[in-house]
Amino acid sequence: MSELTDSAVRTALARVDDPEIRKPITELGMVKSVDIHPDGSVDIGIYLTIAGCPMRSEITERVTKAVADVPGVSAIKVELDVMSDEQRTELRRSLRGNSEEPIIPFAQPGSMTRVYAVASGKGGVGKSSVTVNLAAALAAKGLNVGVLDADIYGHSVPRMLGTDAKPTQVEKMIMPPISHEVKLISIAQFTTGNAPVVWRGPMLHRALQQFLADVFWGDLDVLLLDLPPGTGDIAISVAQLIPGAEILVVTTPQQAAAEVAERAGAIALQTRQRIAGVIENMSWLELPDGTRMEIFGAGGGEAVAASLTRAVGADVPLLGQIPLETAVRESGDAGVPIVLSAPESPAGAALIAVADKLAVRRKGLVGMSLNINPAGG
Repeated sequence: MSELTDSAVRTALARVDDPEIRKPITELGMVKSVDIHPDGSVDIGIYLTIAGCPMRSEITERVTKAVADVPGVSAIKVELDVMSDEQRTELRRSLRGNSEEPIIPFAQPGSMTRVYAVASGKGGVGKSSVTVNLAAALAAKGLNVGVLDADIYGHSVPRMLGTDAKPTQVEKMIMPPISHEVKLISIAQFTTGNAPVVWRGPMLHRALQQFLADVFWGDLDVLLLDLPPGTGDIAISVAQLIPGAEILVVTTPQQAAAEVAERAGAIALQTRQRIAGVIENMSWLELPDGTRMEIFGAGGGEAVAASLTRAVGADVPLLGQIPLETAVRESGDAGVPIVLSAPESPAGAALIAVADKLAVRRKGLVGMSLNINPAGG
């Protein structure tokens, strides 16, 4: 039997990721000590980022499981400690750089995160349901995904993703909870019970700014913002804070809803944002005999896509039509999006198809440095 070494134990610990930060605990300075005894028992000291770390049990479990696989280990004891202020400062610097003022990573020229602002002209069209299902579907494909619940007054994302977990704070960084492999942040995580949020425009802007800059999102492939209905303060703030965000317009087939949805998409003319496409929700109800009942009429999604195409002078596709299903509502109330609970259902399959289109889109070259230098003369 090979001799049990400190190096072998630390190699195993390097495979343990912090549940919130999603980086190896060895890189984060969380391994305090490794003590190996002659009988093969191992004592491991682990630093938690904060005293009340909600992930302490999971971290202990992950460390124990990883070290148990090392040949020669007979027993494992994990002792938890808490980082000092200096250690937390160093952790923050390793993750966010030396800048004292938080920046919005998605607004930086080199950002490769695709940011989609999910908008609707009016409420009740299923915008939040579409947002969380797209997020869950993209995460299931292996992408790193985040959801920002920007509907401050009508927040619903935490329930639909099935979590009541609160964010933790390390120095000035807010660690977002993760559910169904989706990182999420919402004002609901900072309020008591079902208390309403009564804020004016400047407060909304500041909250959105903090959610974008103070939250440690990590290296996201996709960030989805669930916007409130209409073209008010939040829509304008998103355009100011993340100019590269693209708009996804959600509508129903109803002509009245479609006309309002056009306004939500047409804000791109003023903010100079790209419209990624239109999603028609509640398109029809599939009956047991296979026929379709068009409860909200037909053609709204196509009309919005065609109107916006003419308005912006560029193709705005109809990305998909999502059937009306009771299971979508039931899955949302249960906290398990239908793309996970019933991916083969008509609505689940339609939402996954839309997510597939968003996942394969490539970013353009606008605003990106090509490292081309002019020849000297």
